[in-house]
Amino acid sequence: MAPRDITLFCLVLCLGQKIQAQDGNFPIPIISATPSSVIPWNGSVKILCRGTLESYLYQLEILENLTYKQVEKQLGFQEVAEFVINPVDTSTAGRYQCRYRREHHWSAPSEALELVVTGLYDKPFLSTNGGHVAMPGENISFQCSSAHMSFDRFSLSRPGGPTLSRHRDARLQVDFTLGPVNLSFSGVYTCYSWHSGRPYVWSAPSDALELVVTDTARQDHTTENWVRMGVAGLVLLALLAILAENRLGPQLPHQEDQQDLPDLSWSWQKSQTEWTFGLTPKDHQGDSWS
Repeated sequence: MAPRDITLFCLVLCLGQKIQAQDGNFPIPIISATPSSVIPWNGSVKILCRGTLESYLYQLEILENLTYKQVEKQLGFQEVAEFVINPVDTSTAGRYQCRYRREHHWSAPSEALELVVTGLYDKPFLSTNGGHVAMPGENISFQCSSAHMSFDRFSLSRPGGPTLSRHRDARLQVDFTLGPVNLSFSGVYTCYSWHSGRPYVWSAPSDALELVVTDTARQDHTTENWVRMGVAGLVLLALLAILAENRLGPQLPHQEDQQDLPDLSWSWQKSQTEWTFGLTPKDHQGDSWS
């Protein structure tokens, strides 16, 4: 069969599978790896294929020579099928996909999962030119280099984040520029070196480099505002205390006001003397000495 006929046959076959999946209203399966898709040499990984509760057969496939070949099948009604790859080495690392069978039809294949094995080459060196602390909105640059000149690919990774890959030019290192960064960029970064001809076989990871993205300026402004509010509150309490003391304290007349008041002490003493001799002020005014 001519190559053109083979290509046409593959296209018709894939199109027929997708049409069958659409006719049966089958969701596309979801493939994932735990603990990660980047596994050390001779490690173990679990590949998960999520389908539907009505799925009774799952199939895991690996890409070899531009064709996906069956790796393993699992029979039984289940929503998620687990495929354990142990050990992970150069023969099991590669590009995987999965599909499930429901009723009388296969689903469409999942997206590809790239399983990488690490530790076959010496670790590269990772550094940064901006320090380990960055502010939101800044750009941070990582440099990954290796003593082995033959490597033409480098990758920068962070747990829970995407893996970035770069092609090395004539220089001895590769620059990874991230930014503008935000708080989610904080984490521990490592880099790997590898050959483009063997994309699933990487070196050992570099020494980890931690990046901290923090908004210290905003925190300083917040603390300063709290201090200002506290000082203003103390001043307000002091003013209220002074006003309360002036309102509730004794109201004594001023010295100028006392000069306008009558001298009541002499009148009171005179009245007391007259009452002592049995006279009233009125009787005293009517008497005369003859």
